[in-house]
Amino acid sequence: MTIPAIAVSPPVGPSTSSETDAPTLVLGPSIGTSTLLWSRVIPLLAERFRVVAWDLPGHGAAAPTTEPFTAADLADAVAAAVEGPFHYAGVSFGGCVGLELLLRHGDRIEGAAIIASGAVIGTPEGWHDRAAQVRAQSTSSLVVGSAQRWFAPDTIARDPDLTGRLLHVLQDTDDECYALCCEALAAFDVRDRLAEIETPVLAVWGHRDAVTPEASAREIADGVRRGRAIGIPDASHLPPVDDPAATAATLTEFFDAVAQERAA
Repeated sequence: MTIPAIAVSPPVGPSTSSETDAPTLVLGPSIGTSTLLWSRVIPLLAERFRVVAWDLPGHGAAAPTTEPFTAADLADAVAAAVEGPFHYAGVSFGGCVGLELLLRHGDRIEGAAIIASGAVIGTPEGWHDRAAQVRAQSTSSLVVGSAQRWFAPDTIARDPDLTGRLLHVLQDTDDECYALCCEALAAFDVRDRLAEIETPVLAVWGHRDAVTPEASAREIADGVRRGRAIGIPDASHLPPVDDPAATAATLTEFFDAVAQERAA
């Protein structure tokens, strides 16, 4: 299969403008979002890391496709688009891609944060139903439900600009590509393979997240060889939007610990 087309943002961080050799950190999106998901967090992370983010096919800056793809295919696309070793952090579907990166390209991943995600998410029937809904009624039919799932109760009032722009990203997402992402999620289940992952993994959940609650994070942390889990109290399904500062601090602490362990 041809590697699906993703879009990778230009790097931001110390190594782009100075002699500092900052580690690379790749940020992955949730279905229906774009690199905009990370816009409040990237400036905080870029103080320490060379940060790049990527878009799913037909989302944000990425070209649409009509060819089916899997989370494993997307992992291959990310690995092909980024040079050298890197840290990885992905939200929801981006976390699923992160687990596939660990399984398929683990020698290149120094540490991975799997955020508001799971070794499996939902049910195949649920994802196929959503794909059919989007093909029939477009992604606009998902806006109200997504707003309820994505954000903690006070987030829209506190940050109407970012939350509104993200919901517009959802509306602008290519319908067929969104449906193909649903079908990729329907087929995704790596619960039986978690023990193969040796790279340090941090599983992060939002305390208000009903989609991928604490149990999903604990399953990952307990299943991999070197995992731990942590919750973000004021976050729902998109922690980088609900609490950018806590998300950035959690990631920085984890990746710094990984680097210290490697140097020991």
